[in-house]
Amino acid sequence: MLKVVSHKDDLVSQLRAREHRGEDLEAEVREIIQQVREQGDAGVLAATKKFDHADLTAGQLQVTEEEIENAYQKLSPELLESLRLARDRIEEFHQRQHFQSWFHPGENGELLGQLYRPLDRAGIYVPGGTAAYPSSVLMNALPAKVAGVREIIMVTPPRSDGTILPLVLVAAVEAGVTKIFKVGGVQAIAALAYGTESIPKVDKIVGPGNIYVTVAKRLVFGLGDIDMLAGPSEIVVVADSSADPELLAADLLSQAEHDSRAAAILITADRALAERVQEEVEKQLSVLPRKEIASSALENCSAAVVVDSMQDAVELANELAPEHLELYVEDPFSLLGQIKNAGAVFLGAYSSEPVGDYLAGPNHVLPTGGTARFFSPLSVEDFLKRTSVIYTTKDALKKWGPHIVRLAEEEGLAAHARAVSKRLEWL
Repeated sequence: MLKVVSHKDDLVSQLRAREHRGEDLEAEVREIIQQVREQGDAGVLAATKKFDHADLTAGQLQVTEEEIENAYQKLSPELLESLRLARDRIEEFHQRQHFQSWFHPGENGELLGQLYRPLDRAGIYVPGGTAAYPSSVLMNALPAKVAGVREIIMVTPPRSDGTILPLVLVAAVEAGVTKIFKVGGVQAIAALAYGTESIPKVDKIVGPGNIYVTVAKRLVFGLGDIDMLAGPSEIVVVADSSADPELLAADLLSQAEHDSRAAAILITADRALAERVQEEVEKQLSVLPRKEIASSALENCSAAVVVDSMQDAVELANELAPEHLELYVEDPFSLLGQIKNAGAVFLGAYSSEPVGDYLAGPNHVLPTGGTARFFSPLSVEDFLKRTSVIYTTKDALKKWGPHIVRLAEEEGLAAHARAVSKRLEWL
């Protein structure tokens, strides 16, 4: 049952406590990573057989053109239309994220600047097996495509018969994925980090996964980059008396059904509304297919918090720094300027969180567990690297040189100072 509470004392600590960093799994994860590092494809295939119960050969790891053609034939025209609409909207949004190289001339003829260059190769992890997550494919691959990444390598767990769900394959092709491999779990992350005979080493790994995947990403960080360490999903809904209890309950449950550790939190100054939402959640929960998962999330990680004012509601929302924040109030734009910490903000009665999950356009790979205080959604910039450019003229060095020498000598770096003082003598 969704609890109705009038205090927030333990709410933040309760949410942080659900974050599982997986230190107790590190030894197991390291063993699989080492196996892949040392054995390459053989290590990947052994782990795939053990954990995904798919008995593949090295030649079957990569998805073939024939498999992709068959996948297209299995999709209805209506589903393909929806997928392409989502693709187009997501791609258009990310094309507006401009990151351009720039140069700035100085008064002494010097030139300073910054170059943006795409990563050469990116790896995207897509959860799979019996579930289909085409939205994850689109959200992870399209920013890389827009950034100009040369190769986009996708890994996803196979089903026990060694196949990938058709919708996932089609989404990958539509999003510009270069190669698709039937591998998931820790072995997939290790293969992307180190490379094998079949799977290329990548510069960055992005995409959500279970706790084993998250631990693996943390352990291989440094061999390449990663996007973030994602935790359980969460939603915070700030609502006033204009909000509809039935819709509020539906929005809370849309996150609660994700995971038994997902968090669904309502914040309102209207106690009567909170109690009506509590009743409506119970009613809708009773017919939910993923009832057991949602019930656990509601019991352990969720609440309807009654505060004294809307200002208190905004302050609590900022303190929670949620992955998803809905402002379901009469004038949501009046509160938007006060929001400092959130992965994504959904404004008004018609902007439910699933709109952002699938089709609105902004990326749904968002910071969780309060990390929206310092992390941002996945974007085109995540697939770009910056290089500084410095051109110094004779006049500029004459002007700056004595200061550089003085600072270098103060740090005890005589060779640094000499590299500049020798040029000053030469001039």
